[in-house]
Amino acid sequence: MFELLSSAAADGRLTLEEHAGRAERAHAARTLGDLAELTVDLAAPGAQPIRLDGHRAVAGVLTREKRDGRWVVPASFPVAAIFGEVVLDLRDALLQSQRTVVFATVIGGQLEVIVPEGVVVTMSGRSMLSRQVVRGARGSRTEPRAAGPPRPGQPTIEIRSMTLGGKIRVTTPRRSRSRWRLGRPGR
Repeated sequence: MFELLSSAAADGRLTLEEHAGRAERAHAARTLGDLAELTVDLAAPGAQPIRLDGHRAVAGVLTREKRDGRWVVPASFPVAAIFGEVVLDLRDALLQSQRTVVFATVIGGQLEVIVPEGVVVTMSGRSMLSRQVVRGARGSRTEPRAAGPPRPGQPTIEIRSMTLGGKIRVTTPRRSRSRWRLGRPGR
């Protein structure tokens, strides 16, 4: 990222003021989307230092589909669980923007979304013969309907769903008590 900005300043594609401003914005960036927009006019799409995933769908049709670990979450993407199960584990994921919109279609299946503490989750949409379960760790804000506005800089996951005979479950896992006890002095 900084190498591309420096070479652009050296080539004259950026003035020193533009370079300083973009470098400052790069240091202050909170998402990959913030970083990607800094170099979009400096290199061809294939040569970008950060390549963002498109709006690739996650589909569990008569099967189980799982996204976990270190993956890039687009600003919005479709999810379908049709007589199958989809698990989106966002604990180690990299969010492209502060607000992520998941367009969920659940028909006779299950969608499970696992979010880290400090992430606001809102849910909206249509539901028939279905359940929406929201469980959060103490202090996290997971609401089945739109909550108040999030704090500045706080990531938000918005789930817009159409559910028929299925289940959407959002969880924020609690920290392990054994780790907590091990970290306490005197034990």
